[in-house]
Amino acid sequence: MTSPQRGRSPDAILVVVARETRPILDAMQLRHVRTLLAPQDGAAKVTCLAWAPNNARFAVCTVDRVVLLYDEHGERRDKFSTKPADPKYGRKSYVVKGMAFSPDSTKIAIGQTDNIIYIYKIGEDWGDKKVICNKFIQTSAVTCLLWPEENTIVFGLVEGKVRLANTKTNKSSTIYGTDSYVVSLASNVSGKGILSGHADGTIVRYFFDDEGSGESQGKLVVHPCPPYAMAWASSSIVVAGCDKKIVAYGREGHIIQTFDYSRDTSEKEFTVAAASPGGQSVVIGSFDRLRVLNWSPRRGAWEEAKPKEIPHLYTITALAWKRDGSRLCAGTLCGGVEQFDCCLRRSIYKNKFEMTYVGPSQVIVKNLSTGMRVVLKSHYGYEIDEVKILGKERYLVAHTPETLLLGDLTSNKLSEVAWQGSGGNEKFFFENENVCMIFNAGELTLVEYGSNEILGSVRTEFMNPHLISVRINERRQRGSEENKRLAYLVDIKTIAAVDLVGSYNIGTISHDSKIDWLELNETGHKLLFRDKKMKLHLYDIESATKTTILSYCSYVQWVPGSDVVVAQNRNNLCVWYNIDTPERVTMFPMKGDIVDLQRGSGKTEVIVTEGVNTVCYTLDEGLIEFGTAIDDGDYHRAMVFLETLEMSAETEAMWKTLSRLALEAKQLHIAERCFAALGHVSKARFLHETNAIADQVAKEYGGEGTDHYQVRVRLAMLDKNYKLAEMIFLEQNAVEEAMDMYQELHMWEECLAVAEAKGHPALEKLRQGYYEWLLQSQQEERAAEVQEGQGDLQAAVGLYLKAGLPAKAAQLVAGGEELLGSRDLVNRIATALLRGELFEQAGELFEKIRNPQRALECYRKGCSFLKAVELARSAFPAEVVKLEEAWGDHLVQQKQLDAAINHYIEARCAVKAIEAAIGARQWKKAVYILDTLDAKVAAKYYLKIAQHYAALQEYQMAEELYVKGDHTKEAIDMYTQAGLWEQAHKLASKCMRPEDVSILYITRAQEMEHQGKYKEAERLYITVDEPDLAITMYKKCKKYEEMLRLLGKYHKDLLSDTHLHLGKELEAEGRLQEAEYHYLEAKDWKAAVNMYRVSNMWDEAYRVAKAHGGANSHKHVAFLWAKSLGGEAAVKLLSKFGLLEMAIDHASDNSMFDFAFELARLSLKQRLPEIHFKYASFLEDEGKFEEAEVEFVKAGKPKEAVLMYAHAQNWGAAQRVAEAHDPESVVIVLVGQADAAFKQKEFQKAEALLLRAQRLDLAVKHYKEAGMWMDALRVCKEYLPGELDALQEEYEQEVAKKGPRGLEGLVEQAREWEQAGEYARAVDCYLKVRDPSNSALAEKCWMKAAELAIKFLGQPRSTEVVRTVGPLLVGLGKFSVAAELYLNLDLIKEAIDAFMEGEEWNKAKRVARELEPRYEEYVDQHYKEYLKNQGKVDSLVGVDVVAALDMYVEREQWEKCLETAAKQNYKVLHKYVALYATHLIREGSWEKALGLYVQHGAPANGQNFNIYKRLFVEMVNAGGMNCAEAYHRWADLRDLLFGLCENLVKSSEANSPAHEEFERMLLVSHYYATRSAAQSIKQLDTMAAKLSVSLLRHTDIVPVDKAFYEAGTAAKAVGWENMAFIFLNRFLDLTDAIEEGSLDALDHADFQFTDIPFEVPLPAKQHVSEEHREEVRDWVLTVSMDQRLEQVLPQDERGTYEASLLAPSTGVRSLPCLVTGYPVLRNKVVFKSPGKEANKESWNKFLMAVKMSHSPPCQDVLRFVGQWCGGLPSSGFSFQ
Repeated sequence: MTSPQRGRSPDAILVVVARETRPILDAMQLRHVRTLLAPQDGAAKVTCLAWAPNNARFAVCTVDRVVLLYDEHGERRDKFSTKPADPKYGRKSYVVKGMAFSPDSTKIAIGQTDNIIYIYKIGEDWGDKKVICNKFIQTSAVTCLLWPEENTIVFGLVEGKVRLANTKTNKSSTIYGTDSYVVSLASNVSGKGILSGHADGTIVRYFFDDEGSGESQGKLVVHPCPPYAMAWASSSIVVAGCDKKIVAYGREGHIIQTFDYSRDTSEKEFTVAAASPGGQSVVIGSFDRLRVLNWSPRRGAWEEAKPKEIPHLYTITALAWKRDGSRLCAGTLCGGVEQFDCCLRRSIYKNKFEMTYVGPSQVIVKNLSTGMRVVLKSHYGYEIDEVKILGKERYLVAHTPETLLLGDLTSNKLSEVAWQGSGGNEKFFFENENVCMIFNAGELTLVEYGSNEILGSVRTEFMNPHLISVRINERRQRGSEENKRLAYLVDIKTIAAVDLVGSYNIGTISHDSKIDWLELNETGHKLLFRDKKMKLHLYDIESATKTTILSYCSYVQWVPGSDVVVAQNRNNLCVWYNIDTPERVTMFPMKGDIVDLQRGSGKTEVIVTEGVNTVCYTLDEGLIEFGTAIDDGDYHRAMVFLETLEMSAETEAMWKTLSRLALEAKQLHIAERCFAALGHVSKARFLHETNAIADQVAKEYGGEGTDHYQVRVRLAMLDKNYKLAEMIFLEQNAVEEAMDMYQELHMWEECLAVAEAKGHPALEKLRQGYYEWLLQSQQEERAAEVQEGQGDLQAAVGLYLKAGLPAKAAQLVAGGEELLGSRDLVNRIATALLRGELFEQAGELFEKIRNPQRALECYRKGCSFLKAVELARSAFPAEVVKLEEAWGDHLVQQKQLDAAINHYIEARCAVKAIEAAIGARQWKKAVYILDTLDAKVAAKYYLKIAQHYAALQEYQMAEELYVKGDHTKEAIDMYTQAGLWEQAHKLASKCMRPEDVSILYITRAQEMEHQGKYKEAERLYITVDEPDLAITMYKKCKKYEEMLRLLGKYHKDLLSDTHLHLGKELEAEGRLQEAEYHYLEAKDWKAAVNMYRVSNMWDEAYRVAKAHGGANSHKHVAFLWAKSLGGEAAVKLLSKFGLLEMAIDHASDNSMFDFAFELARLSLKQRLPEIHFKYASFLEDEGKFEEAEVEFVKAGKPKEAVLMYAHAQNWGAAQRVAEAHDPESVVIVLVGQADAAFKQKEFQKAEALLLRAQRLDLAVKHYKEAGMWMDALRVCKEYLPGELDALQEEYEQEVAKKGPRGLEGLVEQAREWEQAGEYARAVDCYLKVRDPSNSALAEKCWMKAAELAIKFLGQPRSTEVVRTVGPLLVGLGKFSVAAELYLNLDLIKEAIDAFMEGEEWNKAKRVARELEPRYEEYVDQHYKEYLKNQGKVDSLVGVDVVAALDMYVEREQWEKCLETAAKQNYKVLHKYVALYATHLIREGSWEKALGLYVQHGAPANGQNFNIYKRLFVEMVNAGGMNCAEAYHRWADLRDLLFGLCENLVKSSEANSPAHEEFERMLLVSHYYATRSAAQSIKQLDTMAAKLSVSLLRHTDIVPVDKAFYEAGTAAKAVGWENMAFIFLNRFLDLTDAIEEGSLDALDHADFQFTDIPFEVPLPAKQHVSEEHREEVRDWVLTVSMDQRLEQVLPQDERGTYEASLLAPSTGVRSLPCLVTGYPVLRNKVVFKSPGKEANKESWNKFLMAVKMSHSPPCQDVLRFVGQWCGGLPSSGFSFQ
């Protein structure tokens, strides 16, 4: 099978399928198909639309409350009217708001505004009666309705509830309730979840089953307007409404995309939305328009397609998408229903199938001939790349990026399995209609149609369908629901069988020959396979047995629906009706070959071809039916059927099978009948008795009776399972019956075991009876064992001897010292052993009684050499060597030669050891032994072993042995016979003289040459470097190919000449074909062609030329062939080859004009003029002008004759011919004469001739070429006035080329024009003067041009001239002159530009001010630019301050910039302060930036907020800030933030999130500043520590590791060890988390019920050095060993962590103390500003410390607190 073709497209949209596919559509579009319902003139709103899930029906509910039903083709087929909840209110008392089909498409749910839902049963056929089968009365109006699952209807109500109606129980219940009108409902693609949209914009999600997505339920999002248009797509939720915006929300309600049309005046509000069935597209309806959104999996976003706009459609009120995605229907406000075809693209596959891509992951495949449709869909939403139809156009194959889709078009079973891309290299096999086999890169994958899981995968390299067998539930087995099995080849000789349900191996069959066919039976329990030897084998998987059932098998097949096998063996038809007995085969003679097997209509036929006839052999359907009955478990039917058959081998086998199965199924009457039929009387009688018991039990107790213990016992006995029978008896406490059973069966030991186990009183009696019975039945051995068991050894020995078992007696005696002491007993045993030739046991006995001599003799006689040698080593050492040799001889007799070798070596019999090694083929061991022998003795053995290695082609080893044995010639012969000439030569060279080697080889080669062994001879010649002799040999015997091969190898220079020589020889001999070969090999194909030409074999010559010549060689040969034929024959030949015209051309071109004229006259008369022309040209070249003239005229080309004579300057003849035959050529003659006259300087004559010819332009040309410009101008002026200007210009250019001399001429010419009044020409001449070396002349000429233009030429021309002259003057630096010139013509802007270019700014400003004020700003702007470019910033300040400031910034002159900005307003200053601060922060100088804001203040500008935040972040992250020296920096930051917060209070940002954030930063900065101030005074150490601890509650904005480190070290410093241990331990955890890059592993147990945050940002780096971290680790480790330490944070009176502001027990949050940050609980100091308090004790302590120390930082803190808190509280302390 070839691999299916797959086309891949790089384009994401168009998938290129196989070559047979024609793309039709290329892009997603909605195409209008038809109008299902015509619109009305007024409003007649279509309220609802719905498609049936089976795609066969479409329902429309009109404004008249009538439901119209259409078929899938859009034809209206039915209708029915809805009814009101209460007829008394009339038919117009309600509106239908929701409609949906049931999942089985047989019912329609109608939701109405009169508080009811009706379920109409519409039937399966058109016209069926419509019946209300359910109704659900509600408390308010129904607004929308869905039917997502069987029996489950979801609907929304006006009162805001979303409810569920169960059609099975006819009850409704509330899913959830809201307070807002339900405006829309939508379900997800699977129907397992719903969304409800409400009038207040709320969207709520609910899942019946979230399918493992883990998505939340409940309120999802609040949309800005009521979500009337809502669709739940596969990837997001799309919502639209009256705000003219389409919003796509993610799975948890976040906005993904927004499409805003609020500014599009043509767009109206969105009214309705629908998602495609696959969820990949959404259509939203509005006024006259449908908008389409497509989900792009690659971009992960929605893409808008071109909207479908339909004028006069009006508002779209309802949308419904067909479930297969191919059609979209839209209902309108005017009552119209339009149907649209909806697809991404469509293509035709092999002109048989139409592929409609209705979404990226959904394709509809339609059979164009039958109209059958299959919807192929990726359940995972993957984009389908391509679709192919393979396997006799029955099976679908499609790829997505991650999966593979397969389908059976006949059964409509589809599968999608995970599949990683493999480059399209898969091979698909569809031989099995239940499963697809996919082979890729040595792996076989099975996919069952209709299943989305891979059935199984195995490794195999054999993908022939005959070597793989799959059985999928083909015949159901009793007790087995799933039966799926596979057999395949592991390698060419090994079969593996696999259970695909359990994914385990059920059998491996290793075979000794290659396997070429295999097949499982339908149940998968038996396997047939055939090997290359044509043997057929059966393997039973259950019993793991293999049986060969047929030889010479050419055909084999299982009969469908049975386990019958049909095979062919030569001329026999073989049938196994019961494969369980494969030896039972039915055979029929036949003449032909089996071609097929057919089963149907109650018969099974084997189709056989016998020659041209087809013959049918009918099998015994009854016998086949037996197997079917057995498989069905109907044993009674099988028995009845067998009773109709006569007994035969097959019938007997079937009775046996039925008996076994009946017993297993406990159908004992049937089993009894089977054994009776088989003649097993005992079993039949036993079962008869058993059945009688069962029948009696059934009669007494009911039931079948087979479960009674006596029946079960008898069945166990029948199965010879006596242990089971015993167990059943003992379960029933029937000990006597169990013992009776064993006694009846003479199973005494089991009987005694039961009696002993149960403590039976008759145990001893039973034992005695057992012993007597053994003696009576002459079982002395068993009786001896009984006596031995009872300890009576003497009696046991006697019984063993009586039973003829002296060995057992000896074994018993050997174990007891008492018995060994009895000489008589030992002698009796020894005699018995010797009599029975049990010498080894006798020897052991003699050893036991310490008689080693007799023991050794016995061991020798019994060949027990091992024991003999062991005995001899201790008792007779001298005998050991003899025993080893005897042992070796014995082993040689036993053919155990390899075992004998070592014994001979031990006996020092080297020759025997070598012979044994050679005999055992232990060649390496033999060589090893030989190396120890004398060379003369070893020589003959070396030869033998060397011959062995030579036979194995181990030539190196053989050579060594031959040489060791002095058989060098045999070694050389070995190499020669093996064709290893080099090795032979090498060996010979070592052992012989070179001349002797050469003589030997040449002589041997000549012998082989005489024998005709040329190859061998050649090798010998080559080996001794005599290739010439080999070449001569081949030449003599005329083996030219071999000769040439050697020449090519050894004499390449002679090869070509040799081929040529051979070719000539063979040509002379008439062997033309062979000669051709050699000519061609010599690269001389022409010689081959000439050879065939000479032999008049033109067709061969043509063939050779065409095959080996150049592109036109064969044409040349064909031409010569035709020329040799002549006449009509030549024409026919050339016509045949299509070379007629070419031949004519060739003949003409090669001066064979007679042949050319002949061919043309006979075939192509139209070519005659052409030939005449060529002939004339030939004659002209020959100088035969008169004859040529005649031919030119005949050719119809007299002009050529005229040109001929003109070329020869025979003007008279030329004139004659021209006047006679071509009057138009007279001009050519006159022109030619004129050219000649010009060359001869006869200008007047030439001009006259050209005048006659009316070609004065040529006269002008000739005068120009002669440099006679005046004559040229004269002629031009007289005869060609229209070309005068161009000539004049050309003349001027010529003058310009001459340089200054030329310019003077040009100026002179201009003056002449001026004097002649030709002012325009004069101006042009003046303007053309361009001389860089003489600018004065140029300026003068340009000014003259301008002057003349202004005076004499009109306005447009004068302006043009001035605009030309002005830039030229500017270029010369004459700016003022140019400006004055511009001003003459009021060209104000140009004049200004000239002044500005000359930097005459005052003149430019004056001109602008006085003549054109609107240009003043233009001049100022350019002046500013000028100053900027010149860097004159100080001057620029007076003109444009902002520009000047920007320049300062560019130059980084920040001080100058701020100084200048300060002179402007506050806003300008702070713009540049911000720029400078940003620059400083970027440079890492954040302290300078901080000082900048301290100096200039911090305005509440939103654009500055990031700068302030960055300063705060830099400050808190900076190192070395936890000290008294850092106070001023902290104070600067605090004062900056305080000023900012003061400004924010007065701005629009007051109380904003940003304001709150900066207030918090101010508090943190105050803590840091106060801590630094406190660190300068020893008494305030605890206050500094408390501030460090308080900062921990702000670790979401300060570095968390740094904060814990500082708090821990501060606590440690003041002796708070518990707190220090917890904080530093936390610090170490944080450092580890920073290293790992995640805080997830942190344990927060120590900080539960505190206000220290858990969710903090992970620092990007460590803020504490490695040295300090190690110190902390050591301290924590040391302290952790202290048993006194409690790992608990200290608590206060609230029972809460003392530094926590929040008390979890009460929920009360305390205010922080201004000087410690700890909570203020009691004894507080209250400040004027609200929310500002301090602990009285801490405040007084701080005041006292300040008073005592007069610390400036602490005084500054008090100053700040007074400023921040609205003043300090009154106190008795003074700080002056």
